[in-house]
Amino acid sequence: MTDYAAAVEALVNKKVDLAWFGGFTYVQANTRSGGKMLPLVQREEDTKFRSVFITSDPSVKSLADLKGKDVSFGSQSSTSGHLMPRSFVLQAGLNPDKDFRRVAYSGAHDATIAAVAAGKVQAGALNISVWEKFVADKKVDTERVKVFYTTPPYFDYNWTVHADMPAAQREKIAKAFLSLSRDDAAGKEILELQRATRFLPSKPENYKGIEAAAQSAGLL
Repeated sequence: MTDYAAAVEALVNKKVDLAWFGGFTYVQANTRSGGKMLPLVQREEDTKFRSVFITSDPSVKSLADLKGKDVSFGSQSSTSGHLMPRSFVLQAGLNPDKDFRRVAYSGAHDATIAAVAAGKVQAGALNISVWEKFVADKKVDTERVKVFYTTPPYFDYNWTVHADMPAAQREKIAKAFLSLSRDDAAGKEILELQRATRFLPSKPENYKGIEAAAQSAGLL
């Protein structure tokens, strides 16, 4: 598949049996298919994704302090750079489109850091792993730009099948993923290709937060 949109169409139309989706892409596919998508398994790493909110404004100490401020997300369709951060803002009782002075979309995690560092926005949200890499590589002045909120863990990427797939076939595929182990050479090679420690079962409920945020942002 050339991109996520092509993967969504292929699985919805049963041209493929299995697709690798980001959290938001899964939600899009599930909506597009009238609820006929089943997330089957996901990497252990994808059961505990987190995002951070950063600021260079000393007056910003919590999500509530974002009221009336200019705030940057990453790409509009990014799970970790927009939708999950938005879902936690919504849970905190703020609606970004009404309560922030301005919502900006930087297009990328590193661009969000740059916008906050330059004072173009008072705060920004991005994937924690990108932030940690910037800190480790000393590409950001942590005296000036600080994390003021780290989201709870959430679910991201998964392997999804069509709900019409026979249960026996579904179980067989799931078992193949779940039985992969780093203790044998073939399993280790496959897991390393997927950058995974191991695979765990997934379920539709894992993606309710992303779905609510996508609806709020008018992306569904």
